[in-house]
Amino acid sequence: MSQVKHLRPLKYRSIWISDVHLGFRGCQADFLLNFLQSTECKQLYLVGDIIDVWAMKGGLFWPQAHNNVVRAVLDKARGGTDVVYVPGNHDEILRDHLGSEYGNVRLCDEVIHTTADGRQFLIMHGDKFDQVVQNGRWLAVLGSRLYDLLLAANHRLNAFRRRLGFGYWSLAAYLKHRVKNAVNYIGNYEQAVADEARRRDVDGMICGHIHHAEIRDIDGVTYCNCGDWVESCTALVEHHDGTIELLRWTEAQQVLSCEPAQPMPVPRPAAAAAAVAARLG
Repeated sequence: MSQVKHLRPLKYRSIWISDVHLGFRGCQADFLLNFLQSTECKQLYLVGDIIDVWAMKGGLFWPQAHNNVVRAVLDKARGGTDVVYVPGNHDEILRDHLGSEYGNVRLCDEVIHTTADGRQFLIMHGDKFDQVVQNGRWLAVLGSRLYDLLLAANHRLNAFRRRLGFGYWSLAAYLKHRVKNAVNYIGNYEQAVADEARRRDVDGMICGHIHHAEIRDIDGVTYCNCGDWVESCTALVEHHDGTIELLRWTEAQQVLSCEPAQPMPVPRPAAAAAAVAARLG
């Protein structure tokens, strides 16, 4: 992967990331490290599948870039950021330690987050709403292996694109948006999540799991999905007024890295977000 530029810090109230899959060859650790170094927040939520134990059962893969991501998260925790880790299905081994705290990182099965404007969001990884994971583990593991092969092809494709001067592009995300069964699966998953939020009497749900970043209203419930750091390199961020935004880092990074660092002052988060949104159309 080509080197990424370090951007000036963007300050948010809260940040959510999920499906990083450290220990998996398709993890975009360099992009994530740049994101962590370029942002500051009061609360950081790790919404599951941060470490891919499933992938590591097939052989240990843990390059320095993955160490750097872990170190960056721990640095934030030691520096005063409230870091909460909600395990997913790929790192479900950590569910045996719920309620514990390691390096100022708290392990929770779920957590309620109250935004600056008073809304309540239930935070869960989301695998409990996936019938394939819950009722057919062998099928989920097989699907994970096929997904790995697709991402390996995507890695080679992007290496070729970089040589031609093109930016990052996700083949997996492209296919996911165009295969009817995948579209139906995503829709059913999102509806199940929204139904749970309504049952729990909260304003919305923040989850991950399906590697499909989204913020949308579903029958009066705000559905938010962090996306992932394998295909799309996305995160959810809360501004200081309570607004939640979906940030596509590979796109935002290109916009922000083009802005002059001098003599411009460090922008306020809202202003930076507005600039990114305007330039991304």
